[in-house]
Order: sequence, then structure tokens, then C-alpha cells
Amino acid sequence: MKYRQLTKEQFESLHEDFARFLATQSIDVKEWNQIKKENPKVAEEEMNVFSDVVWDDVLVKTNYVEHFSKTAVNLFKCDENEIHRIAIKINWDINLLEQKGFEWLMQNPMDNSVDIFKGTKPYKSERNLEVFDLIEKGSSISKGEIFEYFSQLIG
Repeated sequence: MKYRQLTKEQFESLHEDFARFLATQSIDVKEWNQIKKENPKVAEEEMNVFSDVVWDDVLVKTNYVEHFSKTAVNLFKCDENEIHRIAIKINWDINLLEQKGFEWLMQNPMDNSVDIFKGTKPYKSERNLEVFDLIEKGSSISKGEIFEYFSQLIG
């Protein structure tokens, strides 16, 4: 397995896609229920393959991820061959996880208490695996507005 199996909730929300996936392998509902009952290992393998297909599809389309903590923000732009990072650290008691703290940062990005670092590096392994790792460590997929805002600010 390349990534991780989808959660029960994710499978439930993708049940129609999973049914189509099974149909491509000539497995109908009746047969699927029989496989789950009589051969759980095969059922698990099918779920793992489907999970990898879904993750690959999501990750290929992911261009930005971001991670917020109380006093820091990590913004990533995931290009084809390299990843760009903007790290923002706030040096006073503020909570960026709250709307008020986030709004303060967006209105005062050049304040003396704000440190901004920028860097770029090539991927060490496969792009999708590195993006997946960031997501598993708590990053969220984003549209990139915050990354682009700070990228233009710091040049």
C-alpha cells in the first residue's frame, strides 16, 4: 500500500466510486459481500488498492497545503519537481488558530513580531508521497491564497 486506507467515513462518501471500481473488476454487490465474508484479506486488498487510487487522484491535483499552529504557519506550494515553503512565526502571545489572531496576521504581516522565511527544495522522494506526508502530519489542502499573498509580500 502506497498511502493509507481511507477511513470508514471516506469510503461511505465514495461508495458509488468504490462500486464502479469493483465493477471494473467484474465484482458486483452480491460478490463483494461474499468476498468480505469469506475472504476478508482479498476485500482488504481491494480497499487498499482503491484507497491508493483515490489518494493519487487527490494528490496529483493538490498544489497547495498549509499548516497552522498557535504561533506559526507553514505554507507550501507543491510544484511538479520542487516544493516551496513560507514559514511564518509570531513572537508574541497570539493564537493563529482563532479568527482574531489570523486576521491580525493578515493585517500586520510586516509587524516586527512576525518572522517570515522562504525556501525551495527538490522532492527527496516521489512528489505525491511527500505531499501526503505533510497532510498526514496535520496540513490541510488549500487553494493557495495565503501562500500567494505572502509570496507577493516578500518577493
